[in-house]
Amino acid sequence: MCYRCFWPKSLCWCSSISPIETRTKFLILMHPKEYKRERAATGRFTHLCLKNSEIHMGSDFDNHKAVQELINDRRYFPMLLYPGKDALDLSGGVVPAGFLRDRQLLVILLDATWRCARRMFNRSLTLQRLPRLGIVPEEKSRYLIKKQPHDWCLSTIEAAHELMKALENAGLDTYARPNQMLDLFARMQQHQINCMQDPALRNY
Repeated sequence: MCYRCFWPKSLCWCSSISPIETRTKFLILMHPKEYKRERAATGRFTHLCLKNSEIHMGSDFDNHKAVQELINDRRYFPMLLYPGKDALDLSGGVVPAGFLRDRQLLVILLDATWRCARRMFNRSLTLQRLPRLGIVPEEKSRYLIKKQPHDWCLSTIEAAHELMKALENAGLDTYARPNQMLDLFARMQQHQINCMQDPALRNY
C-alpha cells in the first residue's frame, strides 16, 4: 500500500502528481466514511495536487485542535466552500474591495457525500459560523462511476479545480497546471471502469 495516495503500490498515482503552489491555503475535512471505505478518495487526490493544503478526518470539528488553530489563526481569512444565499459567488471574477484585509485566504473543503457533508456542517458550530464561498460550475460533474444528486454537485477534486479557476479569474491566486486534477480524476475513474469490465476480477 502507498500511504500517500492510499492505493496499492502497483497502482500508485503519486509519480504522476506534481503539487502546485498556491497563495490560498486549503483545509480539507474528510468524513470518516471517505477515509475508511472510499477508494475514489478525491479529497486525498486534491490534497496531493495542492501543495499548500492539509487534510484532517472527522465529523465534528468544534473540538479538533489542529482545525481550530488554523481557523482561529489571525494570519488567515477562513471561508467555507458551501452553498448558501449569503455565499460570496466568485464565478463572476469580482470580489469586494479589501476582501482579505491583508490576510491569507483559507478555504475549507468538506470531503464527503452531500448527505454526510450536511451532517458535518450541522454538527459543527465552527463551520456554521464561517463566511461561505460559492461557485457556479462551468460544467456538470464528470463523475462516471457515481451518480450526483444534482447537476451542480461536484466531487471534491472537481470543486477544487473550479474554485482555483475562479480564484485566478478574481485575481486572488494563480492556477498552474489546470488540467492536472481533472486528468487524474479521469484516469482514476477509467481504471475502475476497466476493473468492472474485466471478467477475471471478482467485481466484474
